[in-house]
Amino acid sequence: MVQNKSQATGDNGSQYQYQAGMTRRQSLKCMGILAAGAMLPLVGGCVAVDEHAVKADVGHWPNLDLPVIDARGYGKDPNLILPPESPWPLTLTAEQLNLVAVLSDILVPRDGAIPSASEVKVPDVVDEWVSAPYARQQRDRLTILSALVWIDDEAQIRFNQAFVALNESQRLAIIDDIAYENEQTPQQFKRIAAAFGRFRRLVLAAFYSTPQGIKDIGYVGNVPIAGDYPGPTPQAYAHLDRVLADLGLTEYAYQRDI
Repeated sequence: MVQNKSQATGDNGSQYQYQAGMTRRQSLKCMGILAAGAMLPLVGGCVAVDEHAVKADVGHWPNLDLPVIDARGYGKDPNLILPPESPWPLTLTAEQLNLVAVLSDILVPRDGAIPSASEVKVPDVVDEWVSAPYARQQRDRLTILSALVWIDDEAQIRFNQAFVALNESQRLAIIDDIAYENEQTPQQFKRIAAAFGRFRRLVLAAFYSTPQGIKDIGYVGNVPIAGDYPGPTPQAYAHLDRVLADLGLTEYAYQRDI
């Protein structure tokens, strides 16, 4: 069961309006980090299931006819320091951004001093990602936009309201059914669960590429060390010794005095 609480909608979800806050330079930089593959393929810890492999006649699924995005990309030598003002148009509607924000905050709610996904403008990165004119992003565009339509359709079927207008328990009733694709997932939810899994990985990767997300995971990098480099800790050496032993490479370990 999904335990996280959405922070995005306040007391009245139907009145919520997500406000974009990233500059195009910032969102393009975040997209560049994700496109480099440093985070996005790893988040979630498993291989994504092809949602199109699930039988189309099980449950409901939107048949979207999306317009082709034919804007030009960067080329092979993108300048992420001074990117073009508008290399391609952003394509998510205000309603889609609202839904992305609500879903993102279910996945990454505010936790004490750590802001929620919408507070660090993760929906801006999602918009940048699904609007980019590259094959990988366009595959995700169809998957993610189909998932957004499915979620709103399911909210209408169950509660006669758009998802953002639902209360917390109603939202989680839907999300709990589609949160993960596994052997226990009912057949009618397998396709959306796989699509939602891709959306979740994108949201988490976007969040953890922000300064606030990096702080949340305790990453300390690009920080100068005063004085002489102290070297690895005894704990680090012990871990390395265990790994080398498991790989049968102990004889190749460096000799050290500690």
